[in-house]
Amino acid sequence: MNGLPWLSIIVFAPMIAALIMLVIPAQSRGTVRILAVLSTVVSFAGSVHVALSYNTAIGGVQLRETMPLLPSLGISWNLGVDGWGVSLLLLTSLIIFAGVFATWTLEDRDKDFYILLLVLVAGVFGVFVSLDLFLFFLFYEIAVLPMYLLIAIWGSSKGVKEGGPLAFIWKRFDIGGREYAAMKLTLMLLLGSAFILAGMFAMVESSGIGSFDMEELQRVGVPRDVQMWVFPALWLGFGTLAGVFPFHTWSPDGHASAPTAVSMLHAGVLMKLGAFGVMRVGMVLCPEATEVWAPVVGAVAVINIVYGALGAASQTDLKYIAAYSSVSHMGVVMLGAATLSVDGWNGAVYQMFAHGLMTGLIFALVGIVYGRAHNREIFQMGGFAKAMPGVAVFFTLAGLSSLGMPAFAGFIAEFLVFLGAWSSGHVVWAVAGIVGAWITAVYVLRAARAIFWGEGPPERYSHLSDAKGVEWVALVLLGGSLILFGSWPRFLLDYIDVGTAQHLLSIGGGQ
Repeated sequence: MNGLPWLSIIVFAPMIAALIMLVIPAQSRGTVRILAVLSTVVSFAGSVHVALSYNTAIGGVQLRETMPLLPSLGISWNLGVDGWGVSLLLLTSLIIFAGVFATWTLEDRDKDFYILLLVLVAGVFGVFVSLDLFLFFLFYEIAVLPMYLLIAIWGSSKGVKEGGPLAFIWKRFDIGGREYAAMKLTLMLLLGSAFILAGMFAMVESSGIGSFDMEELQRVGVPRDVQMWVFPALWLGFGTLAGVFPFHTWSPDGHASAPTAVSMLHAGVLMKLGAFGVMRVGMVLCPEATEVWAPVVGAVAVINIVYGALGAASQTDLKYIAAYSSVSHMGVVMLGAATLSVDGWNGAVYQMFAHGLMTGLIFALVGIVYGRAHNREIFQMGGFAKAMPGVAVFFTLAGLSSLGMPAFAGFIAEFLVFLGAWSSGHVVWAVAGIVGAWITAVYVLRAARAIFWGEGPPERYSHLSDAKGVEWVALVLLGGSLILFGSWPRFLLDYIDVGTAQHLLSIGGGQ
């Protein structure tokens, strides 16, 4: 390590801010917000510095930081960043910076909210730069666990009509309530974590390296017979967070119940931890099993794409539409990963980035619309573009990226994934993905027309107003990024491609 430990700074900036907030009086709301912004600015500046410092001509892992933690157990503070990590650090720093401003008007226990939010994002940063499996898992859990409190305390509930022979279950478990959503999310993700932990221990023990060093584990290799059961365990464990069918059911409820900034991080970044784990840990460290299981991963990804899109098309609640849309778009990520091709893997990582920006923008907009209209039913609204022209423009922009319109980041990602599927001989996968994109266009355009461009607004919405003050920060930052990375994909692809080239070498060199 030469110079400042930038990766540690990125990880610890939000964590230190959260610790300082513990001693700040709850009445000092302005101080809390300024501290939250400053910590995200530090992480954002650090991520930009890392991107500018990373040498794409050399590739591989750079900006290493290493220090023994528990030598007897083979655990060390081992950080480094590759091309994938660079792109996902930038995504996370953009989303959290925008998320702080998206919840600027929060009044209910706002200090506690920002503490948990910053702890969560510190865990996210840690996952993307960890080269030690133990640290990877530790940061993964730090990123996931605060979600329970964030949703259970600050989330919203949606009444679900009881009926049929199972009505007593709906009533007993408060289906649609925020506590139900928070508990369901936590229990399912903890079950996934158990699979991950078992797989990690099996890889380390069977390799005989005596440490959790991911690079050393990749060099020595895991025995094939161990890989054959470890890979599906990791795929299901990480895939639960990535919304892999049929373990996705926590996602719609979690998205719909979470407050705005949490929804932005939840769909924009947290689901990417799952996909990143499948690719970076499962596929890279279990290359032989990956080739065997790839057809299964691809087939399930196709189900994700089409099922998620149909699920979104069947919803009338705006948050549930966005939630099922995320299930579908994460299917595109896993489809790209399953192709085991350069184009497919590049597209998968680019889709993580593009979908993160798009869904972060969507949930920021949903927060603004719901905060004014106090309604999420799309067919009970209408004509909002007259009172909210700026919100209407950015909603349409996010929708166009979601359905894969050229010149937006979503198009670049989906094009690469479908190209990778087609060129690797998986024509059916490519066609199914394109069908999913077509269904996406249907529900996106339907929602945009119903809310903003249809008839109205009804008299009860006469008080509506456009975005104001700091609300514009998230909209402009994320909307501008969708256009920037859709018009200039080379900047990000230069980083992603060197990471893909490095990791695919262990799986037959890719296609």
